[in-house]
Amino acid sequence: MNTHVRTAESQARVKIGHSACPHDCPSTCALDVEILGPNRIGRVHGAKDNSYTAGVICAKVARYAERVHHPDRLLKPLVRAGSKGDGQWKEASWEAALDLVAEKFIAAEERYGSETVWPYFYAGTMGLVQRDGIERLRHAKKYSGYFDSICTNLAWTGYVMGTGSLRGADPREMAKSDCVVIWGTNAVVTQVNVMTHAVRARKERGAKIVAVDVYENATIKQADLGLVLKPGTDGALACAVMHVLFRDNLADRAYLQKYTDDPAGLEAHLATRTPEWASAITGLSVEEIETFARMVGTTKRTFFRLGYGFARQRNGSVNMHAALSIAAVTGCWQYEGGGAFHSNSGILKLATDTLEGSRLRDPNIRHLDQSRIGPILTGRPDALYGGPPVTAMLIQNTNPANVAPEQRLVRRGFLRDDLFTCVHEQFMTDTAKLADVVLPATMFLEHDDIYKGGGNQHVTLGPKLIDPPEGPRTNHYVIEELAKRLGVAEMPGFGLTEREHIDLLLTRHGLTFSSLEAQRWVDLQPDFETAHFLNGFGHADGKFRFRPDWTGTIAPNRPPKSMGIYGPYDRLPEFPDHVDLIEVADEEHPFRLATSPARNFLNSTFTETPSSKEREIRPQLLIHPEDASRLGLGEGERVEIGNARGEVVLHAKLFDGLKRGVVIAEGVWPNSAHERGEGINVLTGSDAPAPYGGAAFHDNKVWVKRAGE
Repeated sequence: MNTHVRTAESQARVKIGHSACPHDCPSTCALDVEILGPNRIGRVHGAKDNSYTAGVICAKVARYAERVHHPDRLLKPLVRAGSKGDGQWKEASWEAALDLVAEKFIAAEERYGSETVWPYFYAGTMGLVQRDGIERLRHAKKYSGYFDSICTNLAWTGYVMGTGSLRGADPREMAKSDCVVIWGTNAVVTQVNVMTHAVRARKERGAKIVAVDVYENATIKQADLGLVLKPGTDGALACAVMHVLFRDNLADRAYLQKYTDDPAGLEAHLATRTPEWASAITGLSVEEIETFARMVGTTKRTFFRLGYGFARQRNGSVNMHAALSIAAVTGCWQYEGGGAFHSNSGILKLATDTLEGSRLRDPNIRHLDQSRIGPILTGRPDALYGGPPVTAMLIQNTNPANVAPEQRLVRRGFLRDDLFTCVHEQFMTDTAKLADVVLPATMFLEHDDIYKGGGNQHVTLGPKLIDPPEGPRTNHYVIEELAKRLGVAEMPGFGLTEREHIDLLLTRHGLTFSSLEAQRWVDLQPDFETAHFLNGFGHADGKFRFRPDWTGTIAPNRPPKSMGIYGPYDRLPEFPDHVDLIEVADEEHPFRLATSPARNFLNSTFTETPSSKEREIRPQLLIHPEDASRLGLGEGERVEIGNARGEVVLHAKLFDGLKRGVVIAEGVWPNSAHERGEGINVLTGSDAPAPYGGAAFHDNKVWVKRAGE
């Protein structure tokens, strides 16, 4: 009994700190963190009083103490002591390590000019101060620009082609819907809060949940109607659905006339896009397509929750635009609990000029494409845009030697003797292993920052809650210290603390670090009429565009003019359609591979935590039993999968929840977890899709065979 009393008393004394999840997930969950001491945390919980998080977070973040207190965290600056990639290091002081980085950057600049230095970063933290401060150093020094294409381009481009703005219906309205369509995102795995609100609608309103994806994943299994189609064919499904809506007089013609650009043209175009036509392309039955069309056509409060996954094809922007167009045909935008949502990133405006050093930017400096790091580092002229080779890099918040496409080119580039690389990291990642200098980084609970929730409507503060171990320093510290050594510390934006930057970011909302700390987050959701575009869509004429201007529309991820328009944009369709811009399976490569997220990883993060590794087991290839039988493959057997870019070995997992000819590799495992030390992104392509670029991670034609044959 005394033990129970002491336990209850100790639990009562646990301090709760408030923060936001920093990882690359649209949910940006508000967190309640158990603080067990000045530098120690316990369990992490979702904030119950946040209307979007609603007390629910994913299990891997709940176990975050595993990462914070991991014995393999980097704690000291390291300088390479042997050949690149051979794992020989010597410890250095922070001062000596930063001096070396500055010395190498200055030497590279003296030889090739400032554009030879390429700061490279992404979303290992979504905190604005720690993530985006690297841009201030870039602009101050006139280093090569950075076109951040790897994640959102294809999806955002397709969405904005229709709406003209990157926003949508309040995602909390899913709970007030009568039909929630979760399209192209495995929400159970990647955005658990989507399921929170969708399941609430099911329990309280009897709402139906529809899931559309390329295999029977956890979300499909929870849906009332699960549609498993072939990768890259979502546009065909969307067109057939709209065909049925027009055919059966389920289209809202009054809404179409008032709010859309060419409904008559769309109807005529769709006359031949029948369910039978789409069935042959998607692998869905005619009955499945008809059932889905009737469901959304007869349910006014239908909410389309459109994800990123189905847009990670070379025709991904077309697929996004086509799926989005269904909501305009039904007119469900008019109703609470209806409409569509992909991202609210367009409403979360903060004053970023000082943080990012925007006024220091020289428009004559070239930009380089994040997704094409392989061609860039191996000297492809078209990737370098006529400029010098990249011979010096600072990398923060990303692991390109593992997550970037066309891995063999990426690795070959990093192994160049004339490339100096400094990596600022929390663990010895695949990229850190190839660096010349590795600097230890803090984690999100160990520094101040602020976060925008693209999947909801909140800007949430993440104040420092615990002290870091001795050694790791913040991203902000590294940028400030390099600025001093590189002679730009007196330029605008430098010399401020994290909290001072946060104060500046919040100016347009009349908030400060202190006031936001008191309220924890601010809700920026627009009013109903604005969110549902009832005052007009974001294009100049206020209309939803069925006929997008694929090369002229301003979009959040449009490449700078100096980079031009990407890919075979002349093949993009006039109206929503299916276009075979994808890697179509052929005789030599009869399978289509998608590299889908794993439940217990987030990109390459959490691959170091014991519980996540234990749950994911090992790199596996999901393959249909009939395909496996034809290839002579049994459960768990070694399987080799490849294409012109390379080949990797995984273990077969027989799974009948996908179409014949489709294979799935879940999760971005470390390269070292694979038999030959090469990961799944050996197989993905770095070519830039039309019209505004991106990375088509789920669009790969491959061959499959027993390993060793």
